[in-house]
Amino acid sequence: MSRGRKPRSDELDLWRKVATSAEPLRKPAQSEASMPKTLDSDISFHDAVIEGLPKRIAGTNKTKPNDLAPSLPDQIARSPVQMDKKTFGRMNKGRLQPEARLDLHGMTLDRAHPALVRFVLSNHASGKRLVLVITGKGKSRDDGGPIPVRFGVLRHQVPQWLAMPPLSGAVLQITQAHQKHGGSGAYYVYLRRQR
Repeated sequence: MSRGRKPRSDELDLWRKVATSAEPLRKPAQSEASMPKTLDSDISFHDAVIEGLPKRIAGTNKTKPNDLAPSLPDQIARSPVQMDKKTFGRMNKGRLQPEARLDLHGMTLDRAHPALVRFVLSNHASGKRLVLVITGKGKSRDDGGPIPVRFGVLRHQVPQWLAMPPLSGAVLQITQAHQKHGGSGAYYVYLRRQR
């Protein structure tokens, strides 16, 4: 229904029935009802519907924006530093060389997860401290379906896997890699000392 068209008489009748029989969920702040009593033929149907809504729903009143979850790089950057701060600074600047690397490019989630588990646990068992996990930045592959597809599935899933058992016992710190080691498409995984 376009905004500018005039409502038909049957639409106006239906709207009047709905408007008179509707009960507000809570009492209106003013003594006037929030729904319009009558519709003039010069008001478009869309304007009448918007006019009948509370201002916070109709968008005419400025409300606080939704508090969305921070992006993945922000979440990782805000996580507390668990390791030596000097070593952490050198690692973030790309001055530490990873002792091993795993490239997950082109893998599906069901192939990448076991490969990551084997890689991290075997390097932890061999006493290595800094490893690099390359996920790639991801492809924009939204096909327009009803369910949106996340951009960079592995990039978002790998930190979650690293924070869950059995890997959480071996991992001390996860940070985004320096640009020379892959930038936002890779992670430094700093492993705990083997006990």
